[in-house]
Amino acid sequence: MPHPLILASSSPYRRTLLQQLGIPFQQDSPHIDEAPQAGEAPAALALRLAKEKARALAGRHPKSLIIGSDQVASCDGQILGKPGSRERAIAQLQACNGKKVIFHTGLSLLNSASGEQLGDTETFTVYFRQLSTEQIERYVELEQPYDCAGSFKVEGLGIALFERLEGADLNTLVGLPLIRLTDMLNHFGIDPLGPQAT
Repeated sequence: MPHPLILASSSPYRRTLLQQLGIPFQQDSPHIDEAPQAGEAPAALALRLAKEKARALAGRHPKSLIIGSDQVASCDGQILGKPGSRERAIAQLQACNGKKVIFHTGLSLLNSASGEQLGDTETFTVYFRQLSTEQIERYVELEQPYDCAGSFKVEGLGIALFERLEGADLNTLVGLPLIRLTDMLNHFGIDPLGPQAT
């Protein structure tokens, strides 16, 4: 490969997704302030944080391609963070009950050697079923989705929470839009289907 590939994330979910492309990569955690700016829209926040995560690792990984990704969920215009606790997860799911939740996943690919940085935001929408309090509590008890924006894991039992899903790439919902990432990698000369990827 022309440049080492770095995933700027500590997320095990993003690591598992990126492994699907079969390209060797390293994982390193960026440390940035993820607080939204005043009046910042969810999609703009997701893209800004994705870019900042990639740039935060540029000094440690020169001559690399660095993937930054960040996800912001919103319901009724309110940003949904990672709940962090059982009580907040239940409250978050109750607030989304019977509604649609929009996930904005920012994606960035930075060439730390040249400084060229690509960025885009992918959107995915989920429509929640009408759920009872008992169903919500049971779900949280079983999966403990405390580190997940929106308080669910779509790759697990979380799929049972929804009536339907809308979006171009299901991986966007998990946190790393692989279809768009493949386009970006191709721009920098890395083809997951090419001989250099194996």
